[in-house]
Amino acid sequence: MSNGELSTTYNPSVTEDKWYKYWLENKFFKSTPDQREPYTIVIPPPNVTGVLHMGHMLNNTIQDILIRRARMQGKNACWVPGTDHASIATEAKVVNKLKNEGIDKANLTRNEFLAHAWEWTDKHGGIILEQLKKLGASCDWDRTCFTMDDNRSKAVIDTFVALYQKGLIYRGVRMVNWDPDALTAVSDEEVIYKEVNSKLYYLKYQIEGENEFVTIATTRPETILGDTAVCINPNDERFTHLKGKRVLVPLINRSIPIIEDEYVDMEFGTGCLKITPAHDINDYEIGMRHNLESIDILNDNGTLSEAAQIFVGKDRFAVRKEIIPELEKGGNLLKLEDYTNKVGCSERTGAVIEPKLSAQWFLKMDDMAKTALDAVMSDEVQFHPAKFKNVYRHWMENVKDWCISRQLYWGHRIPVYYFGNGDYVVASTAEEALAKAQEKSGNKSLSLNDLKQDEDVLDTWASSWLWPISVFDNNGELDYYYPTSDLVTGHDIIFFWVARMIMAGYEFKGQYPFKNVYFTGMVRDKQGRKMSKQLGNSPDPLDLIEKYGADGVRVGMLLCSPAGGDLLFDESLPEQGRNFGNKIWNAFRLVQGWQVDTNIEQPEAAKIGIAWMNAKLNQAVEQMNDHFDKFRLSDALMTVYRLFWDDFSSWYLETVKPAYQTPCDKATYTASIEILEKLLKLLHPFMPFITEEIWQHIANRKPEQSIMLAQWPAVESINETLLTGFADAQAAITEIRTVRKTKNIAFKEQLPLSVIIGNDGYSTDFDSVVIKLTNLSAITVVTEKVANAAPFMVKTSEFFVSLGDNIDIEEELKKAQEELKYQQGFLLSVTKKLSNEKFVSGAPENVVAMERKKQADAEAKIKSLEEQIKAFGA
Repeated sequence: MSNGELSTTYNPSVTEDKWYKYWLENKFFKSTPDQREPYTIVIPPPNVTGVLHMGHMLNNTIQDILIRRARMQGKNACWVPGTDHASIATEAKVVNKLKNEGIDKANLTRNEFLAHAWEWTDKHGGIILEQLKKLGASCDWDRTCFTMDDNRSKAVIDTFVALYQKGLIYRGVRMVNWDPDALTAVSDEEVIYKEVNSKLYYLKYQIEGENEFVTIATTRPETILGDTAVCINPNDERFTHLKGKRVLVPLINRSIPIIEDEYVDMEFGTGCLKITPAHDINDYEIGMRHNLESIDILNDNGTLSEAAQIFVGKDRFAVRKEIIPELEKGGNLLKLEDYTNKVGCSERTGAVIEPKLSAQWFLKMDDMAKTALDAVMSDEVQFHPAKFKNVYRHWMENVKDWCISRQLYWGHRIPVYYFGNGDYVVASTAEEALAKAQEKSGNKSLSLNDLKQDEDVLDTWASSWLWPISVFDNNGELDYYYPTSDLVTGHDIIFFWVARMIMAGYEFKGQYPFKNVYFTGMVRDKQGRKMSKQLGNSPDPLDLIEKYGADGVRVGMLLCSPAGGDLLFDESLPEQGRNFGNKIWNAFRLVQGWQVDTNIEQPEAAKIGIAWMNAKLNQAVEQMNDHFDKFRLSDALMTVYRLFWDDFSSWYLETVKPAYQTPCDKATYTASIEILEKLLKLLHPFMPFITEEIWQHIANRKPEQSIMLAQWPAVESINETLLTGFADAQAAITEIRTVRKTKNIAFKEQLPLSVIIGNDGYSTDFDSVVIKLTNLSAITVVTEKVANAAPFMVKTSEFFVSLGDNIDIEEELKKAQEELKYQQGFLLSVTKKLSNEKFVSGAPENVVAMERKKQADAEAKIKSLEEQIKAFGA
């Protein structure tokens, strides 16, 4: 498909929209099952009402690189996009919106609130997926899923029923993490611990019937109102006189027992521990052992309840301040100290978590966790980088049952139906529930009106853990695409999502959900700070794309993002990516601008340059394949980056390009275009837009001919001898150019070069390249050193650039003496290594051989330099 005239500058804003539309119209992203090998990625579904941030940019750039390369390898590449309903986050946004409109969620019925939530989702949902198109994401958009669409919802509900029937889901009263802002329980993984500067309050409890006191220390004085015991260690001789006695809770004078339990650390605090079973997990367990009363003094919103007796209705943190003067008045405050401790906060709302006794639904994790742990530790599922296996193992070996219920409206409503006097059934639909309830109760007259569905919804992760399974229809698609190939995600959700997907894969499909997990790092600013709106250090990705182009941003993101390592982002990176795009564009314009004369014979230098560049290409393909296999995507990019910038632009084009205002021979032009096409293929996964633009300019393509469907270059034989010889020629060219620069000798002035051939470092095969790139009059092989010349060595061969009157004997002598000093030091270090028997006997044979070659080369150079210095008369 022709693309008109070639503009002098590359304009991403025009090019990118044009080619993305072309890809969509031709359905190049679409995948349906066929005979090819599938390559499947499921997108980590972003929040449905979210917008693109830098983390998304990195994650989705990596996914697109993998999917585009797989497509070029001839695989049936399927990248499934979608969004997550994000229960807590979305509900919080809707509640806040309603609050701004003067509407209180508490005054709405469930259905009324859900109507607002769906309206919000329909209005703001999917924006992020449209933004991903600007990045070039080649998802199969026809497959877009939402965790609360009909198919996904059915999968979630059916899974709950199946797990309940297996005896893996149960209801129980447990100590849970309560978020007083979101008014819901959250899992252990959704609690973030932050170090805060607190106070440690030393409080005196009067011993009942005596004028003596015991002292306890607490960071939460408001919770004394829920105390039901004071505990001492039975081995603590300081408190033997307290055994069997009771104390009075300050301010409310509740009489509570002094109990004994070895849980108490005799070295910590005062050695006496207040026990508040309703508000501390450890206290709860002690309370269970000692059959203590549990008094819940907090309402769901973090205010004090009637059970507290005083400060009723006031916020817990307000009470923490107000209770201190009251304790002072009552003589119960001994002292307070500054104290640093860790406080659990809700990952979603930031609210300080309250341990709270609550009836919740739980999923048993032990057996599923063991299977999923074995899968990762045996590398059946491979982590990249592997260091995250230890993090994963620690969590999986200490996993607790998963609290899967949430006290929210937005989400998948738990399929439990109550009837009669607290009895219940579990069913996928109300109709199925009614049939089960009639059978269970023996009452055939029960109707749907007699059933009441559980008010809670499932944890968001209880839907997304099914994602690699639920996104495919079970009509043969699932068997074809599952298990998926690779997962790209952040290590911050290794427990929330990755571990649970692996569990679900083995539980429901008997197989892992993906073979590889590539963990991206966090995107930070150049000072190492996490990007956030509050710090103002997070650029808008769409602004970056507008400024530098999507290709530039993609390259920028990859220039410093090692797997699992944090990316220190700076705007110079996408700028570097844009500059690279300009380099590619200008190189193509140069080649395209050559006038071709079919009657001209191909120069020898061009023949050698073409053979060398093809060898470099084959070498690069082999290296890139290895990097991709090991998920070293930044290294793969740098390989092709250097190949284009250094080898193609700086060396190849200089070697083959015709002289100014002279035509190019047909063979060189054709070969240059073929080489450029191969380079574009290697670049395409990283820079899809500019590569498509140039690909379409190179030849008249049919509409169905896109570079994204072109074949990934195969590795052909690599001519190592050619690569070595050309590298030696490059070293000589660099030295000659240095001589010209230091002596201020213009390029147009031809120079003669003489060479004493050593064991290596020179071959006459590359004379034409050296002569062309340094403008030599001739290269002459000699057996004696040349006077009035600038000498240099490449390996063991000696070169002499004849300078005539241009030579400065004193300067050349100084240079030779400095080089001699360096080579003597180098020889000493190599000799020392080779005299180490442990190294010689333990190192691989090729490593030892390389060191011996270094030794021989250094000795030859030292000998030559000593002769040069002697010739200078020193």
